[in-house]
Amino acid sequence: MTATTAAQGDRSVALAGVAGHDAAASRSGRRRRDNLVGWGFVAPFLVFFVLFLIWPILFGIYLSFTDQSLAGTGGNLVGFANYAEALSDPIMWRSFGNTVWFTVVSTVPLVLIALIMALLVDQGLPGQWLWRLSFFMPFLLASTVASQIWVWIYNPQLGIANAVIGALGMEPVAWLQDADTALYAIIVQTVWWTIGFNFLLYLAALQNIPPQHYEAASIDGAGKWRQLWSITLPQLGPTTVLIVILQILASLKLFDQVYQMLGGVSSPTTRSVVLYIFESGFTGYRFGYSAAISYVFFAIIIIISVAQYPITRRRRAS
Repeated sequence: MTATTAAQGDRSVALAGVAGHDAAASRSGRRRRDNLVGWGFVAPFLVFFVLFLIWPILFGIYLSFTDQSLAGTGGNLVGFANYAEALSDPIMWRSFGNTVWFTVVSTVPLVLIALIMALLVDQGLPGQWLWRLSFFMPFLLASTVASQIWVWIYNPQLGIANAVIGALGMEPVAWLQDADTALYAIIVQTVWWTIGFNFLLYLAALQNIPPQHYEAASIDGAGKWRQLWSITLPQLGPTTVLIVILQILASLKLFDQVYQMLGGVSSPTTRSVVLYIFESGFTGYRFGYSAAISYVFFAIIIIISVAQYPITRRRRAS
């Protein structure tokens, strides 16, 4: 009787082990199937990611170490010669300085004016839909359309800009032809064209501030200006950081406005880094050198991003 019971117990243990093994195998099979299904959904994205991002980056790095020409000649490895030339190229550094100056000068109004516009609309101006549409509409225009509009405005003979300053008794200005005013004219066009996006971000942030904050401040006797400085602006801090970062990244890529408004003819005071990269590769036929400038510029952007990260983190923490 005891032997029979022990045998039955051994069989039960064996059956339980087999069942457990089968269950584990079944779970493993399901995981494999789930993984295959997941990879199947991800595969199209991975293909495009590799073809249009990873491969161009790797191929660009390879080109930067060669003397490849747009004409198909060259292609020999030259080591770090292109990078050494780029780092000692005064035109590249002048172009970088123009880009940084454009970024600084354009970012300030793009933040301040967008904030003022959002505050005015949030206060309940009559015809809010019209204000929102008029503020945001330029951002919907293609760069070529926005650039052409301002080429007409800046026309020395027929443009409205000279008509206005002429009515004020001032001499006409060759806005895009004068090296001293061309970059600032492009900055004005850029502010008009892109400020709508920043306005929309600020307006959304304003509408997310709890009204109870203002009600409590009113009960405590705080006026509109005190509420602005003590409630509104601190609440908009994260949005301001986001706008500044996005604006810096967008401004560093300056190309379209300069190329389109100046007819593809740049000058030492208006040439941006991206435009110089384009000129080196497609006008100077030096693909390898153009690629090297690209990666030097990329490295500089990475250094700037890493340097400003602690500042951004401390601001968010506060």
